[in-house]
Amino acid sequence: MINVGEIKRGIIIELDGQLQQIIDFQHIKMGRGSAQVRMKFRNVRTGQITERSFQATEKFQRVRLDHRTVQFLYSDGDQYLFMDTESFDQIALTKDQLGDAVNYLKDGLTMELLSYNDQPIGVELPITVDLRIEHTEPGFKGDTATGGTKPATLETGLVVQVPLFVNQGETIRVDTRTGTYLERVG
Repeated sequence: MINVGEIKRGIIIELDGQLQQIIDFQHIKMGRGSAQVRMKFRNVRTGQITERSFQATEKFQRVRLDHRTVQFLYSDGDQYLFMDTESFDQIALTKDQLGDAVNYLKDGLTMELLSYNDQPIGVELPITVDLRIEHTEPGFKGDTATGGTKPATLETGLVVQVPLFVNQGETIRVDTRTGTYLERVG
């Protein structure tokens, strides 16, 4: 069992017989009442997003998941194919199962495949991913590291805010937990 104080983004719990991944949560302290927690979930199997409030004393059933190291191969429409790095089996996941992870998938990326009762349900990305900038407006002389930011479209289609001195064609490191620019890479 897991109590409200141990909740983190990304963990998977069982709620009403369904596997739910916590996307976001917020603690709310009522004036005279007890504290509550407002949580946003993504149904692991269907991809449906819901929000619910719970009392701070509520406990949830933590789901035990199997982890296997896989490598992303390619996408074909709504299917994303991965290869188990030990058995070389190929596993297909849908866009709904992957959620926001599709924004960080590039050929050859290694990550953890999450399975429940031998059924693949999603992936756990590395904390950072290096992606190439496909399009951004050019920087101008005088732009500094402490200046403003501009949008940049990455090779996966993800759009992030980058400093003005970063240019098209460069590779940047992105935090997969927050979707934010961290630094330029070589």
